[in-house]
Amino acid sequence: MSAIRQTTNKSLMLFSGRAYPELTMEIAGHLGVTPTPTSSYEFANGELFVRFEESVRGCDAFVVQSHTAPINTWLMEQLIMVDALKRASAKRITVVAPFFPYARQDKKHRGREPISARLVADMFKTAGADRLMTVDLHTAQIQGFFDGPVDHLFAMDLLIDEVKCKWGDRDLTVVSPDSGRVRVSERWSDKLGGTPLAFIHKTRDVTRPNEVVANRVVGDVEGRVCILVDDMIDTGGTIAKAAETLFEAGAADVIIAATHGVLSGPAVDRLKNSRVSEVIITNTLPIEAERRFDKLTVLSIAPLLGRAIKEVFEDGSVTSLFGGAS
Repeated sequence: MSAIRQTTNKSLMLFSGRAYPELTMEIAGHLGVTPTPTSSYEFANGELFVRFEESVRGCDAFVVQSHTAPINTWLMEQLIMVDALKRASAKRITVVAPFFPYARQDKKHRGREPISARLVADMFKTAGADRLMTVDLHTAQIQGFFDGPVDHLFAMDLLIDEVKCKWGDRDLTVVSPDSGRVRVSERWSDKLGGTPLAFIHKTRDVTRPNEVVANRVVGDVEGRVCILVDDMIDTGGTIAKAAETLFEAGAADVIIAATHGVLSGPAVDRLKNSRVSEVIITNTLPIEAERRFDKLTVLSIAPLLGRAIKEVFEDGSVTSLFGGAS
């Protein structure tokens, strides 16, 4: 009796949620693949249905979803997509969530509060995800919430290249919007050749979300172009107040650089009407035409995600994309 030899070839398949298919198409272009056709819709009562139109058996699946508003709908859709892939015998499933949902709820500030970021990580695992890929987590500790590999990507080099191109000939100071992000600002400073650092000391009332009570500058910013660095801009209140505080402290100009442009509610008006010269973000979240303004620069995160997906698929090193930085 002759032995049966079986050869298995790895197959990369890319799947897109409905929140922001344009980003998935851009990633697909960098990978040289086509997103797998998917049937996805809502029933009359709001329940979601997902079915893939091609066999996914044995594939290395990458499920891309942009967690923009309505965030709960798109989170549930991605969970259902992962479950469908698991039940259809995908070999490995990687959740690609450029903006990790509920990332700001990573710890308890007071009693009887949830840790929702941990709950989201648990739900992805329960649905069948083997791996997570995300960009610029609100806090690095969220990596430990998921029981499996987490590829934590950084948009810093992308943002810094843009700053260097437009503002590299000015006297720069890197500013953290709060003391908790000073370490990130230090890395910015190193990559900008050792520029001075400052940070905003702010007081926040935990019972009033998206609202800062008081600001003051720690560090010398007088006569300098301040690069105000943060992970996200939501309603724009915190970052706009921080920018105004820098101007009051004598800053010559202020540039805002952030990875995630949530841009909720009054954010666009606040930023458009502020004294800052430029707001630089990436497209981890969709920025519709009506939310764009003259000062806004949107950089594509797709090349970074494409390279990271390629490294994961080929069992390479994702950290090599950042010079070995974790």
